[in-house]
Amino acid sequence: MWRDSKERAIGQTEIHSFENHLNFLNHILPEQYEIDLALIDDKVVGMIAYDEKEISQLYIHIDYQGIGIGQTLLDKVKEQSSGKLTLYTFEVNKNAQRFYKKNGFKIIGRGYENEENLPDIQYEWISK
Repeated sequence: MWRDSKERAIGQTEIHSFENHLNFLNHILPEQYEIDLALIDDKVVGMIAYDEKEISQLYIHIDYQGIGIGQTLLDKVKEQSSGKLTLYTFEVNKNAQRFYKKNGFKIIGRGYENEENLPDIQYEWISK
C-alpha cells in the first residue's frame, strides 16, 4: 500500500527494497513516531506516522484516495498535536499539496531533504 501510493505520488519507482521497507516500518519508524492505520475489511488502506510536532508519513492506498481516510487520520493527529505540526511533501505531489493547503498548512520552506533527490516542500500548521 505504502509503496504503490508513494510511487504514484512521485512518479518514481521506490529506491528501497521491500525487505528494507518492512524493516523501516516494523523497527525504525515505531521507535520515533506513533503510527495509526486505517483498515477496511481488515485491509490496511491508510497510515500516518507522527509525534506531537511532526507528521513523518501519510499514505493512502491508491484505490481509497479521495474518500476521507487521509482527512480522518490528519484530524486525529491535529487534535493530539502540540498545536503546531510540520511535514514535508514532494513538490511533484500536487494532490498532497492541495490536501495540506485545504487543511490550513502553509509553506515554510523548500529544498531537497530526501533520498529520492526530489524537490521538497516543508509545510507548517498552527492551531487557531
